[in-house]
Amino acid sequence: MEKNMTVGNPMQIILNFTIPVFIGNVFQQFYSMVDTIIVGQFVGTKALAAVGSTGTIMFLIIGFLLGLTTGITVLTAQRFGVGDMDAMRRTVGSAGTLSIIISILMTIISMLGMKPLLHLMNTPADIFEDAYTYIMIICAGIFAQVLYMLLASILRALGNSKTPLYFLIISAVLNIILDLILIINFHMGVAGAAYATVISQGVSGILCILYIIKKVPILHLKKDDWKLRGTIVKNQLGIGLPMAFQYSITAIGTTMVQSALNGLGSTYVAAFTAASKIEQMLSQAFVSLGVAISTFAAQNMGAGKKARIRQGFAATTKLGVIYSIFSMALIMLVGKYMTLLFVSENVDQIMKFVDIYLKCAGIFFIPLALVNIYRNGIQGMGYGLLPMTAGIAELVGRGVVAVVAASLGSYLGICLASPAAWVLATILLLVTYFYIVKDYPRHELFTKPLS
Repeated sequence: MEKNMTVGNPMQIILNFTIPVFIGNVFQQFYSMVDTIIVGQFVGTKALAAVGSTGTIMFLIIGFLLGLTTGITVLTAQRFGVGDMDAMRRTVGSAGTLSIIISILMTIISMLGMKPLLHLMNTPADIFEDAYTYIMIICAGIFAQVLYMLLASILRALGNSKTPLYFLIISAVLNIILDLILIINFHMGVAGAAYATVISQGVSGILCILYIIKKVPILHLKKDDWKLRGTIVKNQLGIGLPMAFQYSITAIGTTMVQSALNGLGSTYVAAFTAASKIEQMLSQAFVSLGVAISTFAAQNMGAGKKARIRQGFAATTKLGVIYSIFSMALIMLVGKYMTLLFVSENVDQIMKFVDIYLKCAGIFFIPLALVNIYRNGIQGMGYGLLPMTAGIAELVGRGVVAVVAASLGSYLGICLASPAAWVLATILLLVTYFYIVKDYPRHELFTKPLS
């Protein structure tokens, strides 16, 4: 099921690749969405707020690891595009070794620093213990989550976006079953939701391993492939770390927003949490288009096909704009009614706040689409540092608006923090893209062997 993306119609290839990724991402959102629905309905609004208050921390940690695993497998896609399978396997082995090392470090650091971070974020006292319990279990399961993220990213680097989808569907169903059992039957509260998430993610990773062993012989590694080689590690970290820090910079900005929100009280936190889940479900298409153009650009960068990369960006942009208009209309008309999925008390008040957030986000869906497309596409071409300028712009835009909104006690202002970040980042990314394609070099990475 591996796919060479250096030949064929770019629009059709990107669309075919995007759809399974989108469906997979939607199912992946079920991990957190089902948690919040069941927690909100069966444990209570304060428990929902506790889970929601850790969302930005999860994004900070998991986002860093997602960016890293995506970035270090860009080299795998590039070598696959060149057709150098021996070098491709060495990049896979190196990515695996690096992921193990970094997962261990991230687990230790996150668990040791969690309580001070929650205090720093002004987590309300009435939800602090539940928030701490939930996020500590998530942090303890970092390795299980990295296992799936890395293997799914490797398969996608080879053009296979369908298999990770199948395993995500299985794990999403498992997550729902475990949520119901642990929260309703065993009365484990937010801890049950966290355990369900970690176990389900681990199962999807194990399924990826079994699939690769049985169905993907080109990924069968030898002992020598697992060695860390200077050239490969340098190139992988040169792309992977900037992508990881990109997610972290975004997460820092959202943490500032969460801190401002926490100061308004648990009702606002619950509303913001529910609205965020609704928005994130729809915006997974933008994330999926970013994954698609990253893989497309990486393979064609390896093949040295300049014109084809431009065609890929143009096709992906069209798809992003069309979907943005559709999803904006949907979220404006019926988005707020999905609040009923998350809460069973104070519904009218919370729905009003959910509607404010969704309208603020929906108006700016086109910039959000462009941020995902051009950031990931540029990184797929092998430029790790340049897109970080957009990340800094996001941090500034989101942080300034959040701080001002917090000083005014304005919920509306807090809801506008992320849209401000999207607009600033889009401007810088478009400038960066046209700068790159104006003088397109064939990076020495693709003309020298990876030894």
